[in-house]
Amino acid sequence: MTQVRRADRNRLRASLIAFAAGFMTFMQGGVASAGLTLMHGYVDYASALIWIQTDAPGPVEVVWRMERDADVHRATFDASATENNIVLARLTGLLPGEQVSYAVVGDGERREGLLRAQPRWTRPADAQDITIAIGSCFFLADANPVWGSQNYGGGYEILDAIAAKKPDVMVWMGDNLYFQPQDELDPASMASRYRRQRTLPSLKTLLTSASHVAIWDDHDYGPNDADLSYTMKGEALTLFRRYWANPSYGLPETPGIFGRARFGDVDIFLLDDRYYRSANKLLDGPDKTMFGAKQLEWLKNALVYSSAPIKLVVNGSQMWNRVNRFEGWNNYSAEQRAFADWLLAQRVDGLIFLSGDRHFTELLKIERVGGYPLFEFTSSPLTSGTFDPPGEKDNPDIVQGTYVVKRQFGMIRVTGPGNDRTVALESYDQKGELQWRHEIRARNLGFAR
Repeated sequence: MTQVRRADRNRLRASLIAFAAGFMTFMQGGVASAGLTLMHGYVDYASALIWIQTDAPGPVEVVWRMERDADVHRATFDASATENNIVLARLTGLLPGEQVSYAVVGDGERREGLLRAQPRWTRPADAQDITIAIGSCFFLADANPVWGSQNYGGGYEILDAIAAKKPDVMVWMGDNLYFQPQDELDPASMASRYRRQRTLPSLKTLLTSASHVAIWDDHDYGPNDADLSYTMKGEALTLFRRYWANPSYGLPETPGIFGRARFGDVDIFLLDDRYYRSANKLLDGPDKTMFGAKQLEWLKNALVYSSAPIKLVVNGSQMWNRVNRFEGWNNYSAEQRAFADWLLAQRVDGLIFLSGDRHFTELLKIERVGGYPLFEFTSSPLTSGTFDPPGEKDNPDIVQGTYVVKRQFGMIRVTGPGNDRTVALESYDQKGELQWRHEIRARNLGFAR
């Protein structure tokens, strides 16, 4: 009798293990095992972040060496289930512009790779070219859609097309994944969607071919058009910080994902348009905000502090589209107008705005009395469906030839000597074919002194 019961218990235990494995496969959309998954996070002059995810909890060893240094550095980390088997390794002791070789060992697997520390120069003649990729709206449908989940993702060859352009950094501009209704109140389900998307085989090359930083928009923050009232935003913030290796996230007294990333002589200001956002349909007025007072205070000080000749301000929602009938900053007119007036009064040089969300791409040129025009490059979508909203292609602020309704990504190329930089804004389709190109001289993004 005891032997029978023990056999029954063993069979039950085996069944439960099998069920659990099958359930996790279901939750992850059919991805049962991916081995080591790596991503290059923010890379600075003297250190670099490598994001690592394993299949199972356990030790992860990272070994690295600079190309002109015989010394080998190593560190061991513990991938734990409570952190979704994710570790963030910081490679230290780097030198500006130097190549670093590394190896990651975990899950019984070894992965090797190369990265390069950011270059640094002090003379304008020594300035180096900088290439930045941008994109938003990366949709991956469930393997077996349930609860009416949308199933319009595709064109994943765009990820290899981006990698083939060899950017120094990629800026993900929100909707980097799409939470579904079954995720929105379940942190475990949210984490499973992150894990499944991050282990997509089509994404593997891109993740280690460039450095990556990110912001979020509504779909990777919470429900569609989500705002400050979303009750799971704390859990969403925890997951964002776990899955993206930005240099920072918010301020100690002001949580969120906003921050600054420096690349050469380009400063990238990453904005959080969700954590403090008033509801879109709230009556417009002086108290209606997209960013919150504390974040705007940080942004103003950071812009004034910055000495970079090119300042890229990145947001999920469009900031300057005057005919946007959906989620633009024009629905927060008092806050938008006050910031526009402040930019003129403060005489902030070098601004270019970047945004996603819209499921089409365009370059806007907003003329200003008393200042240089504001350019906004909207780049969307990567793999989501496209959208051609009635009337917007006739917007008089659109730079001719830049309104494109297809899957695409953007490139920003900064070239020339440090005291006379040229910024080329480019749009490419999912096969990597150029759609349009527009050049701006940095000297034309300033006030007369």
